[in-house]
Amino acid sequence: MTSHSDNRNRAGPRRSRPDRRGGPARGQDPARRLALDVLLAVEEREAFANLLLPELLRQRGLTGRDAALATELAYGTLRGRGSYDAVLAICCDRNLAALDPAVREVLRLGTHQLLATRVRPHAAVATSVDLIKTVAGQRPAGFVNAVLRRVATRDMPAWLDIAAPDLAADPAGHLAVRHSHPRWIVKAIAAALGEDLRGSLAETQAVLAADNDRPKVHLCAVPGLADRQELADAGCQPARWSQFGAYLADGDPASLAAVKAGRAGVQDEASQLAALALTRAELTGTQLGPADVARADRWLDLCAGPGGKARLLAGLADVAGARLVAAEIREHRARLVREATAVAGSSAVVVADGTIPAWQPESFSRVLADVPCSGLGALRRRPEARWRRTAETVAGLGALQRDLLRAALDSARPGGVVGYVTCSPHVAETRDVVGAVLAERPGTEVLDAPAMLAEVPELSCPEPYQRFAQFWPHRHGTDAMFVAILRRGAA
Repeated sequence: MTSHSDNRNRAGPRRSRPDRRGGPARGQDPARRLALDVLLAVEEREAFANLLLPELLRQRGLTGRDAALATELAYGTLRGRGSYDAVLAICCDRNLAALDPAVREVLRLGTHQLLATRVRPHAAVATSVDLIKTVAGQRPAGFVNAVLRRVATRDMPAWLDIAAPDLAADPAGHLAVRHSHPRWIVKAIAAALGEDLRGSLAETQAVLAADNDRPKVHLCAVPGLADRQELADAGCQPARWSQFGAYLADGDPASLAAVKAGRAGVQDEASQLAALALTRAELTGTQLGPADVARADRWLDLCAGPGGKARLLAGLADVAGARLVAAEIREHRARLVREATAVAGSSAVVVADGTIPAWQPESFSRVLADVPCSGLGALRRRPEARWRRTAETVAGLGALQRDLLRAALDSARPGGVVGYVTCSPHVAETRDVVGAVLAERPGTEVLDAPAMLAEVPELSCPEPYQRFAQFWPHRHGTDAMFVAILRRGAA
């Protein structure tokens, strides 16, 4: 957060928040103003860009080129913030953290235009000066103009050569600046890939670069109600691996008929495949008779909000003659799950704490534990997360993740299967959690998750964790989803 302890270091009046009541001022560039409002909301109110940006586009009626520009400016500035701050630290004679929030975000926004877009340097500087005048008055305009003119003297490669630490002396710091990630995330990705910071970091660099690419929208058809051919007929590209998936390159997914009707929804392809792996795992133990299947073959989504995996599992359960129970601890997220699964007649949504089950033990044949995590696997879609999360965030989630996996195993019947899933590659959220719980449960079997997803190449984790599956954006074009499939032993 911004410090207000030293007003001498501030480059503008204290009250510089943009007036959002009426949108941009008359004559103001609407795309840049909207992008700035998103950046300020992310910085000051911890808003989520992926939720706020579409809302503001609708409210202000931005479409076409203006909407595309606002989207690029907001997301691009968030992704590149680490690199831009390193450049600004050289070009600015004041502490960035002590600047007024509006001044700091306008500088980042202008730096993105200068170093990573086709906007002409003069236009990038002039529009930034106009923008700061609108939101903060005349006083900081000269400061913004001077700093951005310094930024404009070099291109991005030249600035990175100056701003990034030496690769041999400080590899994590070098990659952090070059690829705009916090140093601790660089180290975590290298560890998950099995790369040594003192050796080759080719794959680590590839992951960091992929995190800064604009992702496609991934869609998932609900089994039994839609298929990817229908999505293809609507202009989508069939997914590479998920039999229910499709990619939407441009446009609003809500405009598609299948999405409007709830027969399809937005869901990353790795998320789809994680759910499919759970349904492909073989059950052992007592077999149910035909008359008992509808009553007794129940599946559980332990942490179902906001409902993407639950929607797919509900459709798969319908096709298999099973029944899905979707649990979510927060009522507002449970409502989202109900909306997502409304088309599946055999699903039920309950508001419940997954660590304190509201159901009898050993009640389910298949249990999905898609646990709360740092979200480091979805930095392409949520670029601000890299600046909000810390190593302490990850450490603080470990106890909850272990408790949820224990509860998932308790909820599975003997011979039933559990899928432990996180949208993170961090070892502390993936292998360490599964390993700690397995040490307490010697009868639990680790099934071969990559083999269950044999259509997808290069899923195995480094030795000795080859039976765990790890998706990567640079290999698979998906979020960095982790999947472990466990089978519960005898009672």
